[in-house]
Amino acid sequence: MSRRVVVTGMGILTPVGIGRESFWRSVCEGRSGIAPITRFDCSAYPTRIAGEVQGFEPLDYMDRKEARRLDRFTQFAIAATRMAIRDAALNLDAEDKDRVGVLIGSGIGGMETFETQYRLLVERGPERVSPFFVPMMIANMAAGHVAIDLGVSGPNTCVVTACASASHALGDAYKLIQRGAAEVMLAGGTEASITPLSLAGFCAARALSTRNDDPQAASRPFDQDRDGFVMGEGAGVLVLEDLEHARARNADILAEITGYGMNADAYHITQPAPDGKGSARCMQLALEDAGLKPEEIDYINAHGTSTDLNDRIETKAIKDIFRDHAHKVPISSTKSMTGHLLGAGGAVELAVCILAMNHQLIPPTINYEHPDPECDLDYVPNTARPAKVQTCLSNSFGFGGHNACLVVRSFNDPLGG
Repeated sequence: MSRRVVVTGMGILTPVGIGRESFWRSVCEGRSGIAPITRFDCSAYPTRIAGEVQGFEPLDYMDRKEARRLDRFTQFAIAATRMAIRDAALNLDAEDKDRVGVLIGSGIGGMETFETQYRLLVERGPERVSPFFVPMMIANMAAGHVAIDLGVSGPNTCVVTACASASHALGDAYKLIQRGAAEVMLAGGTEASITPLSLAGFCAARALSTRNDDPQAASRPFDQDRDGFVMGEGAGVLVLEDLEHARARNADILAEITGYGMNADAYHITQPAPDGKGSARCMQLALEDAGLKPEEIDYINAHGTSTDLNDRIETKAIKDIFRDHAHKVPISSTKSMTGHLLGAGGAVELAVCILAMNHQLIPPTINYEHPDPECDLDYVPNTARPAKVQTCLSNSFGFGGHNACLVVRSFNDPLGG
C-alpha cells in the first residue's frame, strides 16, 4: 500500500504577511500587497508596481556572513523553511536525517545576483565578478542551502517549471514520501525576481498591468477590466510527512495531500492552449489520483493570474471538468492580493487551501467589480465567505505549457487521532 502523506507545518513569506497567522489574516480581510516598487528606480517602465515583501530581515534567520553570500530568493527559502519547521514542531535532532529531504522550486532563481554581477563585469571588468556569483544565482541553491543549513541529507532537488514550480515541487515531494523514499520532505517554492531586467522582460511581453495610479486594484482576476498580472515575490514551504511518522511524534496534522496531476499543453511558450484541454486534463489527473469525483471538491484556488487569456481559458477548463458543479463550487484567486509569486505561487496557494479547511473560511478574489461574460463562475468576490470546506483543488499553470494540480483534504484519521 502506498503511504499517506500529511502536512504538519507551513512557512509563508508574502507581500501581505510573513508567517501563516499574518498572511491568513490579510487574505481573509482582502488586503492587497501591491504598491509602487521601492527596490530600484522604475520611473522609465510602463509598469511601476509589484508585490514586494515588506519587513523581511535576513538576519532574523541567518548570520550576516551567510546572508551576504545568498541571493534574496535563497534567503526567502531558508526563512520559510525555518518557519515551517517551527510550525510543525519538528525536532530534526531526533530524526534520521537521511530520511528528511528538500524539494524547493523556483521559476527564475537568483536574478538579482545575475544582474548585479553582470553590471560589475561590464563596468569594472571580469576580475570584479564575485566567486560566489554562480552558486548564488543557480535555481537549485535554495534547496541546496536549506539542506546545508539544516544538515538533512535525504532526497534533494529543484523544480524549474515557471509558475508551476512550487506545485510540481510539492507534488513530487508527495510522491517521494508515498513510495517510501523519504519520511519527511520540506517542499515548496521561492522567488525574488522583482529586478530591473525581469520587470523589463515582462513589460516587453505586455504581460503586466499598467494600473500604476491604483496599484491595489491592479490585480483583478476574472474581472472584465483586467489588464495583466502583477509581479510578486516570496516563498512558501510546507512540511510533508509520512502519516505513520507524524503519528509517532504526535504531530498536529493540518491536512492530507491526496492527489497530484501534471502534464503539458504542448501548444505555446507563453499562451495556454485556447481549448483549455491541457489544464482540464491536469485537473482530471489530480482528481483521479485522489480517487474523487468533481462534485466532491469544495473549493478551487485558481491559477487566476489576471490576464485575459489565463482567466478565460482556466474558466473554460473548470467548466469542462466540473460540468454542473462548476457553477456551484467556490473559486478564488489569492493572486488578487499577493500578486503573482511566480515559482513560489503554488506553495502559498496550497497553504491557502489548507487554511481554508482549518478555518472553514474561503478567502476572496478582490477587485472583482465588472463581471466578464466569459468568466461567469463563483469567484467569491471581494469578501471572504464562511463555508464547509473539506476537499480543495489548487491549480498552477506555467510558461512552457507546464501544468500542475494538487488535491488536499481535511485529515480524517480512522484511528481517531
